Amino acid sequence: MASFITQSHCTVTTPVAQICTMRGRRILLIVGGGIAAYKACELVRLIRKAEGAVTCVLTEGGAKFVTAMSLAALSENPVHTTLWDLKDEVEMGHIQLSRQADLVVVCPATADLLARMAAGIADDLATTLLLATDKPVMAVPAMNVRMWQHAATARNVARLRDDGVAVMEPDEGAMACGEWGPGRLPEPETILAGIRQMLDAEPVAAEESFAALSASTIPRQFAPALDEDETAAAPPAEAEPAPPLEASGLLLPKKGKARAAPPTDPDALDRNVDAGPIAEGPPNDGPLRGCHVLITAGPTHEPIDPVRYIANRSSGRQGYAIAAAAARAGADVTLVSGPVALPTPPGVRRIDVESAREMADAVKASLPADVAIMVAAVADWRTRDVAADKMKKRGSAPPALILTENPDILANVGASGRLRPQLLIGFAAETENVIANATEKRKRKGADWIIANDVSGDVMGGHANTVHIVTASGVESLPQLPKDEVAEALVDRIAAALAAD
Repeated sequence: MASFITQSHCTVTTPVAQICTMRGRRILLIVGGGIAAYKACELVRLIRKAEGAVTCVLTEGGAKFVTAMSLAALSENPVHTTLWDLKDEVEMGHIQLSRQADLVVVCPATADLLARMAAGIADDLATTLLLATDKPVMAVPAMNVRMWQHAATARNVARLRDDGVAVMEPDEGAMACGEWGPGRLPEPETILAGIRQMLDAEPVAAEESFAALSASTIPRQFAPALDEDETAAAPPAEAEPAPPLEASGLLLPKKGKARAAPPTDPDALDRNVDAGPIAEGPPNDGPLRGCHVLITAGPTHEPIDPVRYIANRSSGRQGYAIAAAAARAGADVTLVSGPVALPTPPGVRRIDVESAREMADAVKASLPADVAIMVAAVADWRTRDVAADKMKKRGSAPPALILTENPDILANVGASGRLRPQLLIGFAAETENVIANATEKRKRKGADWIIANDVSGDVMGGHANTVHIVTASGVESLPQLPKDEVAEALVDRIAAALAAD
């Protein structure tokens, strides 16, 4: 995903409670035929929750995995499935659909659908819309790892990108077929962040968004777009909620008109974070003076029951050392910390969290920042259900734990549009192919730098580290150093990079 560096210098920033609205934006979602199509339903829900309008086109293959009625109920709009609809096509409905959207999203984009897009084939409603549209197109691939790595798919993706289609990198992980590797559909939250980046959605104060949620209604008539000269002459007006795309259909739901998120949904709550006081420390006029630096550190604990949890061996020492070094360099430092037994560094504002979801929320609430350094060793998985009571042994059979993926904090920050930090740095703890894996991770996560380290020894929990700084221009390898010295070296390079920009 593309990196955005828009600031020429650092300014003092104070994190405020903000959420991104998609009010007034219209998404045309093409649902391809793959096992990951079920995630399209959650994506539709998230778009509607962000006050965007979404109209779905369901391919023949997609209909094998999700129903048109489900998408219609979630989107509150008709779902379109065929090019041969007499009522629609009397008015050239496929042309209208392709032109009325602000963004066309293909999710999931299967290998077959990507190939047809690249070849310019228009043999069904989805591919005809894609060929007829004059709006930006974003494709979110999902397929078997071998299919994604096949030379034909690589050629098709390269051609689509050359043609101006934004093709997201797939996630890496376990496949439905039992294999492991890149090809998984990213989580709906990550896809939504990519959509916001494509639309460059304006962040608004939380209070304004909630007022709109409670007071807005959905108009049922389409307002035609103004020409450029008409737009220039028109007086400014308040943004209206997005109307549904104008096209007739038979699957318009009669229910599902609720506009507010449930009160227990964290995304519907004010995101002010009680960060506590800044630890005392002498003022410093260093090279990062006036810069807000956001750092994550430590492990996360993912509860299984009231006694047990999933975690890793991270001590948090490297992240805390970087926070201390950044504060000594004059930065305004926010440290989002998992459970560790370390004192808060002088001059640092600390936010304590426990789980990956809590850390993701705290990071989001702490934006904007000039620099974000994601050092925390976040657990990749959590249990889907947390037991209310301690789980007991039952004979010789161990309990079955059903795992689900945690949010990808680094990727979400990388796709946060105007809130994306000027310099985004991630860490990669590897046990093999350290530099190669870190290089691939930097591209996949949309980070500017990845700090790679080999954790096959006693690095996690230890006092020394050997790191490789992977950037777009190459790799710089540092010798083994105490973690405090690694932190000083990284902060020196961060200051130099900001000065160069």
